[in-house]
Amino acid sequence: MKRLLFTPLFLILTLSLCQAQNEVENPSISMAMIASDMDTSYDFYTNIIGMVETGGFTVDESFGKKSGLTGGSAYDVKILKLIDDPHSTEFKLASFGNPKEEAGEVIQDKNGLRYITIYLKSTEAVLQRIQENNIKTLGDTPLQLPNGKTFILIQDPDGLFIELIGN
Repeated sequence: MKRLLFTPLFLILTLSLCQAQNEVENPSISMAMIASDMDTSYDFYTNIIGMVETGGFTVDESFGKKSGLTGGSAYDVKILKLIDDPHSTEFKLASFGNPKEEAGEVIQDKNGLRYITIYLKSTEAVLQRIQENNIKTLGDTPLQLPNGKTFILIQDPDGLFIELIGN
């Protein structure tokens, strides 16, 4: 009797999980970063982190207002990725020239998106670029993790914490 009740329940749960997974067209998340200074942030993400620009677009005044994204301001977006692959995460960069805000010293200082993690094959090249550009590493990083990988923590020009993890 228990078996007769369990089988339909199992099938219903399985079908509902499959339905939720089928709702997703792209398995990656595309995120946007509003920078205080586009050129400084673009330089940081391309020349220090090593991202590549894979495209971009302009949001005009009309769409900005109708969509609720802006109060009617137009803006340009640069699409950056770790690798130029259609399935890799898009890191969209835009700027309205807003003043730079205080970021805080640790992630619990503010709410919202506070950090991203980037997994690298090796941290050697990025660490060299960090040092050559006098970018401060945070805490006692670089640190060796128990799995043998290196952990580096830095902040972007607007204070977003960036975890870099790799061999």
